Formats: sequence, structure tokens, C-alpha cells
Amino acid sequence: MRNRLVSLLLLLIFLVIPISASAQTYSFSLDQLVVHVFWNDDGTASIDYVFEFTNDAFASPIDFVDVGLPNSNFEVSSISADVDGRPITDISRSGYQGIGTGVAVGLGRDAIQPGTTGRVHVFIGTVRDMLYPDDTGDNYASGVFAPTYFDSQFVHGNTDITVVYHLPPGVQPDEPRWHQSPSGWPSEPETGFDSAGNITYTWRNENANGHSQYLFGASVPMQYVPASAIVQPSFWEIIGINPDDLIGFAFCCCIGAIILLTMVFSIRSAQKRKLKYLPPKVTIEGHGIKRGLTAVEAAILLEQPMDKILTMILFSVIKKDAASVTSREPLKLEIVTPLPEGLRTYEQSFLEAFQESNKRAQRAALQDMMVKLVKSIQKKMKGFSYKETVAYYKKITERAWAQVEAADTPEVKSEKFEENMEWTMLDRDYDDKTRRVFTGPVFVPIWWSRYDPTYQPSTPRGAPKTTVSTPSESGGGVSMPTLPGSAFAASMVTGVQDFSSSVVGNLSDFTSKITNKTNPVPVTKSSGSGWSGGGGGCACACACAGCACACAGGGR
Repeated sequence: MRNRLVSLLLLLIFLVIPISASAQTYSFSLDQLVVHVFWNDDGTASIDYVFEFTNDAFASPIDFVDVGLPNSNFEVSSISADVDGRPITDISRSGYQGIGTGVAVGLGRDAIQPGTTGRVHVFIGTVRDMLYPDDTGDNYASGVFAPTYFDSQFVHGNTDITVVYHLPPGVQPDEPRWHQSPSGWPSEPETGFDSAGNITYTWRNENANGHSQYLFGASVPMQYVPASAIVQPSFWEIIGINPDDLIGFAFCCCIGAIILLTMVFSIRSAQKRKLKYLPPKVTIEGHGIKRGLTAVEAAILLEQPMDKILTMILFSVIKKDAASVTSREPLKLEIVTPLPEGLRTYEQSFLEAFQESNKRAQRAALQDMMVKLVKSIQKKMKGFSYKETVAYYKKITERAWAQVEAADTPEVKSEKFEENMEWTMLDRDYDDKTRRVFTGPVFVPIWWSRYDPTYQPSTPRGAPKTTVSTPSESGGGVSMPTLPGSAFAASMVTGVQDFSSSVVGNLSDFTSKITNKTNPVPVTKSSGSGWSGGGGGCACACACAGCACACAGGGR
């Protein structure tokens, strides 16, 4: 009996030892992760993953890969996978080991063995409920996605991660906008087109890691996806609290505090960028100088204040005898009919705006004109060097002022100023230079009365006026009226201020409505978090209405 008990005990020990020895130890590096997210025109998303694993020599085979998905509304039948091009069929919800939603992909006999590298490809054809109303409330749909990630106790080293958004068919280049990039990533994605002609946003970080959650987002006009595909969040979803989970509630409160601090920082940063109305693509370096821009177009390139640019256009149409100022406050124009030939498109649009019946419509028409003008500069600058072109037009401005300042008589100074007036206005120090340069008498241009309706050459207006005889082209003499330099300079400088107060209104608000279309500030639309535990996994928490978090997967 005693011998039998010893034998039974030894048998049990030997049975336990193999079990302990067979316990799996996962340890690997994720060398590369490429994920394509296709935002389909039916409102669903398709996700294509390519993982490149290198299994450590001492580790167990990688026999399962857990892939976290944004939510549970996906079709398992739409999922396919392969290892190094060899199809595998063991794909199930039930085998998923993470905390959240996803699928387990069993590699079977194609498991990645210790000391070897394997490429795992997983395609998820249909994921629903990925789009939410954008937080800005301007008829945009917003989607946020985080690539799957793995428990830090299993994965080590750097990962070259590439995330590509394929936007819905039909979206135009100036319509979508990306959200703020994750920390450590390029601030803006690379834009382009895929083989189907759809716009793509590509983020890449060669020094990322496989155990962190990275959120990427984009917004597109709602017209490109069915209304039924856009998730209308509940009250609890909007404020980011799960009423059935006090821990989740506390977590979201913390997230809210972080978001609030981020918003304060973003608002301060946005204020600095509000007057930056050129799109980022314009500043991409090309080759050579873009010559031939008008002073107004150069002002756009130099990002001069909008009220100054509009005043430059006003002077331009007055000099071309297309309009006259009938009232300075409020600013009203008498437009010549028919219009003279040779007007530029933006000059015609400018005059059309002043034919609107009320200030609101007038201001909206001017904003639309400026948006088109900014976009035309973007097109003209394609392939040219932004830096070299800006330097070129700054030199033109410097030469214009140099000619005015070098004139040794009031007659020549006035003539040079009239010839170069629009270019002198490009100087950032235009106000002070105008007051400093014009101290003596100034010969008033023949179009001056069309700009200043209160000015009458034959009638004194406070400051004394004189007339002098100057040579004409025919050899005779003409009587040219003059103004004291201080009065002329004040009228020129206050012209911009009058335009701003009378037409533009609040310059920051006026300009921001233009920058929202030409250079929207990237804004974070959502916040999420994940954690790993057990065999790896995650949970997502979206703290705003405009997000659709994609849960990260744990992996084994």
C-alpha cells in the first residue's frame, strides 16, 4: 500500500511538471505596424492591419494575435487573415483575451516560432457606428481611431507605425480636416490620394512603440455619409460618464480636467494662429520664385491684416476709376456702370460685395472673396519656393519705400509714392513710415477726390491748400493741388482704420471665418484611454460626442 502511494505521488509530480513547463511565455518585438482605415460612403469603416513580429529566441510561439476593434458592431464574416500570405481561418470573438471588443486570430501551424519573423495580415471588412457628429456643430462628421496595441510585458522595442485614413469618396481637398496628432508624432499628416482617387491622411512615426495607445481623428462634411450611419450620442455619452460604473465616472472626470487644461492651452495657441490664413501646403518648399503677383496677391502671401488688404483693393478700384467713395462712415461706394475694362477678378468681387443691401451680407461676400483669393495664391504657389518668394516681395517693398524716401523734391516724392503706393502698404511699419516721410507739402493725385468725398481742391478744408504749376506731357503746365504732409499721411493711415471699423468690424472674427476654410486649426475631437491586464487588452473611453474610439487589442 505504501509503495502504491509513493508511486501515485510520483505520477502526480510528473504530470504537473510537463504542465508547468508548457506554460507559455510571450516575448516579441513589433517591428512594423501598418493600418489602413477606409471610411466608406455607406458610413461603415474597413480596417486593414499588417503586423511584422519578431519572436524572441527564448519565447513561446506566437500562436494567437488579439486584434481590438472600435466596438462590437462588426461582422466576423467580413474578416480575413493570413500569415506570410498563407490564409488562416481560426478567427473568433470568443477566443479574444482582452478587456473589451475584438477578435482572436489563431495562427495554427503558421505560428511564428522562436527566433523567427512573421508577417500577419488581418482585414476587417465592416465596422459600424464609427462616426459621430463633430463637436464644432458645423455639419461635420467626426471619427477617431486608435490602432491596436499590446501589453508592455510582452512587446518591447520601437515600432515603425503608419496609419492611413482613406476619406469617403467625393470629399474635396479643401473640405476635410484632421485632428491634433498624438504627442511625439508629426503635427500634420501627409495628404494625398489613393488609387481610387480618394483623399488620404497619412501619419507615420518610425520611433513609436507597440504598447501605447495613439489616437488619430478626422472630420468630413456630413453630406458624404448617410445620416443613419452617424451615431447620435446619449446625454451620458456626450459628457463621457457611464452611470452604471462609478469608476468610469471618476475616470471621465479626470479626463475632463485634462481636456479642460488642453482646451485652455489650445485656445491660447489658436489665438496666435487665427490670423494665419494661408493653408500649410503653401509653405511647402518648391523651387524658384513666383514672380508676377500683384501687390494685393503679395499681401496675401505675406499674410498682411485683412483690413489692410481690403483697403489696398479699395485704392485699386478707385485708381482704375471703377468706383468713388460717397461716405467714409459708414463706407459707401458709387460704382461706375459699365465697369471699366481690365479689372481683376477679386476687384470685381469686391465691387459686387458693396452692392449688397446690408452689412452682414456685404461682410459675408467679402469673406468669400478673400477665401477665393487665398486659394488662388495657393494654386499659383504650387511648385515654387515660399521662402524665396516672400523674400522677393519684401525686397520690392523695401525698394518702393527707398524710391520715395530718396526723392529730393515734394513733386518727385509724391509721384514715386503714387506709383508705388500699393507696394509701400506691404511694409509692416507702413503707418509710422507714412507719417515720418510726408512732412512737407504733398501733391494730391488726380483721383484723390474719389477717395475723400469731403476734399474739394478749390475749397479750403481746415488746413491751408496751395496749388503749384508742374510740367505736363505736352510741355504746358497744369495746376496740381497740395495738402500738408501730416494731413495726407493721416488720411492714408486712417483709411485702413476706417475700413476696419466700418466694414470689417471685429478683425479677429472676420479673419477667423476665412481661416476656418483656408487653414483650419487642428483640434482634438476626442479623448480615450486604454489599459492592459492579464493577457493584454484594453478599454476605451470617449469623452466627447465627436469621437468613435477604436479599442486597442491585447495580443498574445
